[in-house]
Amino acid sequence: MTDPSQYLFWITSRAAGTSAMILASASVGVGLAMGGRLFKFGGRDRRNIHETLSLSVMAAIAVHALTLIGDKTLRPTLLDVTVPFAFSYKTLPTSIGIVAGWGMILLGLSYYMRGKIGVQRWKLIHRFTALAWIGGLVHTFTEGTDAGQLWFIALILLTAAPAAVLLAMRLRRQGSRAPSQRPGPSPRTRQALRSAPGARAARSQV
Repeated sequence: MTDPSQYLFWITSRAAGTSAMILASASVGVGLAMGGRLFKFGGRDRRNIHETLSLSVMAAIAVHALTLIGDKTLRPTLLDVTVPFAFSYKTLPTSIGIVAGWGMILLGLSYYMRGKIGVQRWKLIHRFTALAWIGGLVHTFTEGTDAGQLWFIALILLTAAPAAVLLAMRLRRQGSRAPSQRPGPSPRTRQALRSAPGARAARSQV
């Protein structure tokens, strides 16, 4: 008879990984909605929700990686689950997951460093969260025993769809704004031009 405890760590890691992906999709979706100003009310509540989701993602990622060390079949080490290209099992998908995991964790923690790195610099860095999220999706669909299951594919796609739509809208909006973002003269420069002798003479002749 098979000992259920033999698969306990593996099942726990799978559950945490699935939870991390769902929570990451929710967090990215809320963040994009906030950045696109789709919500007109409850600013503090929105930030609290986004922060809670982000911290939950970090916790789920940590459980996903660390509980795998206890698996008696793969027997990975701490190095295997934290350093890209260190693990021989499905090296590329595993490495993509590790990079994406670290990305979500570090970019999430950067929120608490805004005062030191500057808000504008933080906003620029924070945009890479979408890349880490996409990397997590690639890892999700290229590794693991659930990757080919219909219920699993439907679950991940349905929870990721809102964030994907919002990301596409954000990229399209930025692309349409790009040609018109050439810097014009500042208000002070425009005032100086209007008050220049040539400009006054031209106005007096009209």
